[in-house]
Amino acid sequence: MAPIRANSILPARREDIELHTADGLTLVGELARPLDRDPVATLICLHPLPTHGGMMDSHVFRKAAWRLPALAGIAVLRFNTRGTSSTRGTSEGAFDNARGERFDVAAAIEYAEFEELPNVWLLGWSFGTDLTLKFGCDPSVTGAILLSPPLRYSQPDDLSIWAETGKPLTALIPEFDDYLRPAEAADRFAPIPQAEVVGVDGAKHLWVGDAETVLNEVVTRVAPSVPVPLPTDWDGPMDSGDSSAYADRTVAAFNDVPVTGPEQRKA
Repeated sequence: MAPIRANSILPARREDIELHTADGLTLVGELARPLDRDPVATLICLHPLPTHGGMMDSHVFRKAAWRLPALAGIAVLRFNTRGTSSTRGTSEGAFDNARGERFDVAAAIEYAEFEELPNVWLLGWSFGTDLTLKFGCDPSVTGAILLSPPLRYSQPDDLSIWAETGKPLTALIPEFDDYLRPAEAADRFAPIPQAEVVGVDGAKHLWVGDAETVLNEVVTRVAPSVPVPLPTDWDGPMDSGDSSAYADRTVAAFNDVPVTGPEQRKA
């Protein structure tokens, strides 16, 4: 047995993918599936604000893709929205302030449908939560989990659509979030009767040091038959990822190192 560390990569079937949007763009991404079994659920990851460093490799999503196929039997689809770059490459187009991104969300959901991926959940983080609320309430989506939702681009009508469908919606709210804290979040999500608002003690907007808490909360909801907390050790082959690729990007969402000053409030 060896400890699972921040950059540990557990076995999975990983493939680079491309998503094709209805407005003619090609987006780059990756699909990670369990190595030796069919997935019990699927996560489509919608990343934080790309103008301030958000991308498919933002640390919670990176860890989800590296761990959850092996530990929980969950498929993880992550991609760069229009104009966003990571080591996987750069998606075509340009950031569009949660307008053209509707086509990006639709392309990811359509890809999951085409691949016959089961039990599809959206996992949005910060800007990605607004995309989830605005564009993610699709008939093929089981439900959604929101990490640090700022409710910046989404509107009351978007929340009403989720309320009408009854689809499960969980908002994980850091105690010390920069934009929306637990008490206010309970009020803001009140229009969605089925919304579950979970305050996470000690956490901040970027979830630095709290990725394991997030992954356990996610698995509890999308794959309730999987025991949590997830294992912290692994008996088998294990690779190590290279986080130095983001050494020139100081936002803590990439390198798991807290930063101070204005940058910490922008992700």
